[in-house]
Amino acid sequence: MADLPTLRSPTSALDIDAYLERFHWHPEPELIGYRDEATSRAALASLGTRTWHEALEFLYGIATERAMGDASAYPEARRRYYGSDPSGPRDGPGPAPKEPMRADAVIDEFAARLSRGLMNAQHPRQFGYFTPPPLPMSIMGELLAQIANQGVDVWHAGPFAAFAEEEVVRWLCDLVGYAPGSFGLLTSGGVMANFMGMTLARDLHLGRLRGLSAPPRGKDLEGARVYTSDQTHFSIARALDELGFPTDTLVVLPSDNDFHLRGAPVAEAIARDRAAGLTPFAIAAVAGSTNTGSVDAIGELADVASTEGLWLHVDAAYGGGARLSGRDRDRVPDLDRADSVTVDPHKWFFQAYDIGGLLVRDGRMLSAVFGGRAPEYYRGGERPGEGVPDDGHGAPDQLNFYKLSFEGTRRWRALKLWMTWKHLGTPGFGHLIEANDDLAAYLARRCAEADDFEALPEVPELSVVCFRHVPGGLADGALDAHQDRLQAALELSGDGWLTTTRLRGSTWLRAGVLNYLATEADIDRLLDTLRRLSE
Repeated sequence: MADLPTLRSPTSALDIDAYLERFHWHPEPELIGYRDEATSRAALASLGTRTWHEALEFLYGIATERAMGDASAYPEARRRYYGSDPSGPRDGPGPAPKEPMRADAVIDEFAARLSRGLMNAQHPRQFGYFTPPPLPMSIMGELLAQIANQGVDVWHAGPFAAFAEEEVVRWLCDLVGYAPGSFGLLTSGGVMANFMGMTLARDLHLGRLRGLSAPPRGKDLEGARVYTSDQTHFSIARALDELGFPTDTLVVLPSDNDFHLRGAPVAEAIARDRAAGLTPFAIAAVAGSTNTGSVDAIGELADVASTEGLWLHVDAAYGGGARLSGRDRDRVPDLDRADSVTVDPHKWFFQAYDIGGLLVRDGRMLSAVFGGRAPEYYRGGERPGEGVPDDGHGAPDQLNFYKLSFEGTRRWRALKLWMTWKHLGTPGFGHLIEANDDLAAYLARRCAEADDFEALPEVPELSVVCFRHVPGGLADGALDAHQDRLQAALELSGDGWLTTTRLRGSTWLRAGVLNYLATEADIDRLLDTLRRLSE
């Protein structure tokens, strides 16, 4: 960057008093019109200091006290949040603020009204949904990304931000084992990534199978089939719904005793449907299910997809993180054989919300589906084609992410992961993954050794443990109700947090161990607390 001059506007060019008068309606005009360093830098520094102080007060004074800040039932939680005004109690939103507030007063209101009613990912016995405590470098990356406020859609709206995303996507493609021709992009999460993966399968693969000259729409979506298991994330079904497919498009097959989708049942279903005149076109597998952490038999499914000519999409939103571990990476094998893969760094890469991603083995497919439009206000995209006069849309290989995605405006999600990956290195990520896997195995082992707990499956595949308390004298519905009561009592106590799920018709406690701050002592305390709460 030495060849680019650094310019600072001379302060003498600005009549600061006249400038700040533009913002006289606010008690802190220097925090609105902050272009003059001499006037505003100290004020911004003070705001940052106060905000960071409140963040640390939350981290050490609130988040570590209770796993769930306010365990009130929903109606009571609403009453606590909305409180009252001079006209009396409220149970819903009031009018928008009519007058400006000083920054300190706004932060005071966060502390008084919000900070004690949150789910606290940093609590050492927080094992609920896939919400890990974010790594500090990820938090700093999010701060810098918001300060820079880049739009990673058209290259000119965030030039080096686009390159940073390209770089991170390359690292993710390498992680799953894709060759250099692969590519992808970052998304809000796994739901959007799965949505786009199914869109690629529809527009490219189904259209090709049916010999269509244009992407299939309307009646051309009838009679198509996608195969998945009973452990697949709901977003696959939602994607097919929103993409216009009939409800019978998704064929849900039972998983095996260890919650895996295997190749043979899929092959049988394909043969049955083809014989009925239907068009199988995709398999949606999962590598790290939300329910149990199970990993489908990806290699077997890839064999079936290859033999039968189907698109294979793998939802590795959670389990893809295991690839960061040299020791445990083979628990999630064969991702490189999928046509598209979902990853979610705000899960097992310990990133601050939000950052997901879609990776595609043939990266050209993204532009083939999403790159067909170049509006006049996005003059920064690819040229329309050879022989067409230059219309100001830039170099033909210019990186414009709006041409690779559903989204137009896209925020700079890459920076926090870019900074964290450099801070930890892949081996550092691996250490955290392995510690989670070991802690989950410890929890399952403690359940196996006890006479009042059991886990399903007995040995966790990754870092999700489904278990239940089984005191004597309870069975069936009474045992299910006992798990629900325990979960609610634990949440109310604040001493930990678990979710519940249904497996094979029964209710189980579910621990998603993505908490790198937790120790074996926290597992021991969790089990002791559950025993005490069951009395």
